[in-house]
Amino acid sequence: MPRTAQEILSQADSLAKRFEEHEPEADNVRDAASLRNVRLAFQRRAATEQGLTDAVNAARDDGQSWAAIGAMLGTSGEAARQRYGTPATKH
Repeated sequence: MPRTAQEILSQADSLAKRFEEHEPEADNVRDAASLRNVRLAFQRRAATEQGLTDAVNAARDDGQSWAAIGAMLGTSGEAARQRYGTPATKH
């Protein structure tokens, strides 16, 4: 059943009030440091992956072969091309 905009706003106000007035029980409160560490590690990994992609692109622009790039990555040239190469465009 569709709800009116006023019903939705009233529900949102009610939920906001409940959230603001909520006092968690002491034994239910957790330190979120471990989750922040997960997020930070994810952000570092994403930045590292971007840096690696940029380095591979620069090596290709410099004329380096996929075999040479793959050797630096500890993999085959074909695996490096498949991971970091640009997909062929369809004509």
